[in-house]
Amino acid sequence: MKTRRDFIRLASRGLGLAALSSSTVASLLRDVHAATKSVSHLTPEEAATDEDYWAAIQNSFSVTRGIINLNNGGVSPSPKVVTEALVRYIWEQEDCTAYTMWEILEPQTETIRTGLAELFGCEREEIAITRNASESLEILLDGMDFKPGDEILTTTQDYPRMLTTLRQREQRENLKLKLVKVPIPPKNLSEITAAFEKGITDRTKLILISHMINITGQITPVKAVCDLARSRGIETIIDGAHSFAQFDFKQSDLGCDYFGTSLHKWLYAPKGTGLLYVKRDKIDKIWPLMAAEAKQKSDVRKFEEIGTHSAAPKLAIGEALIFHNGIGGKRKEARLRYLSRYWMNKLKDVPKIRFNTSFDPNQSCAIANVHIDGTDPKAVTKYLFDKQRIFTVPIVHEEFQGIRITPNLYTTLQELDRFSEVMTTVARKGLPS
Repeated sequence: MKTRRDFIRLASRGLGLAALSSSTVASLLRDVHAATKSVSHLTPEEAATDEDYWAAIQNSFSVTRGIINLNNGGVSPSPKVVTEALVRYIWEQEDCTAYTMWEILEPQTETIRTGLAELFGCEREEIAITRNASESLEILLDGMDFKPGDEILTTTQDYPRMLTTLRQREQRENLKLKLVKVPIPPKNLSEITAAFEKGITDRTKLILISHMINITGQITPVKAVCDLARSRGIETIIDGAHSFAQFDFKQSDLGCDYFGTSLHKWLYAPKGTGLLYVKRDKIDKIWPLMAAEAKQKSDVRKFEEIGTHSAAPKLAIGEALIFHNGIGGKRKEARLRYLSRYWMNKLKDVPKIRFNTSFDPNQSCAIANVHIDGTDPKAVTKYLFDKQRIFTVPIVHEEFQGIRITPNLYTTLQELDRFSEVMTTVARKGLPS
């Protein structure tokens, strides 16, 4: 978007109807547009270091500065424009609710579906709006037909809820869950592809792979794995909980059959919003999580059958889309990677500090995992929060341990400086007794 006219045109397409009628929302969007215009002549990498521009984006969030929040991996704060829109939609649906919510607001979610499809690069009839990545992925993992003895291949570092889902099917239906290990970190992405290839047998029917592993921030070679799977007649599910809207890509860059993500992470949409992509010719064979009518067999909306629910969070996804597109996916990716490398580079030469995440830009973006040798990650994170008010998350896995650090667009360099200084002191002097 280069002009104000382009910006308003995007809003008028329906991606956030509140932008057209709420002066507060419109004002907030104009602020983002004005700031972005100032860096429109720069490459994403050049814009990533323009602190004046990012100060304006930081002010789009209403986060506390009393805590340095470096745990944005689980859920992210929404910018003010999304929260304002969400509240407006909530108030609107409280007026003659049964009519307003179902007859006026709910039909508008079709425009949101279109916006999500455009961002992901697929047909709108391949997108279902869900409540989170877990729901999207469990729809798939519980909705596929398998036979006793069929194998499902994933990794030891896959998201615990997905492993739990597959283990339940394994117990109930005599399926075989097979796990491969991902190097920490790998020397190159081909090591991950090779691990999956080695794990495939003539009984493998499905591969589940995280686009970005949540505990390390490792970006995986999903296109290579999907191509490999297709050549063997195997279907692929991509867990995109952390990749979607963190770094820039389209469905064609993945080549997957199915994709699930949360929208309240890196798209900054309201909490309890998610996306499910099902390749159009595969919709009819996936059972919905909640029963749908026979006439919906080939309709992606059958996956949205969850009973009564608020229309407000789904509609406010529109403002999140406008905010994301207003900044630009590539520009946002460059800034997030710049923030992660900023603190990583400060700590990389400090004795006793070890990284479980690659510095290779093809292998990581905003999320990284770091460990101080000789320390307990739980003790480190407790000290960081109790004494320094720095919020992080400990990761203790059978194969490694460390703390996950995830800055966000609202994170300042001064906050990362403080975190780096504290970590350096702990590495050199140990935790205070």
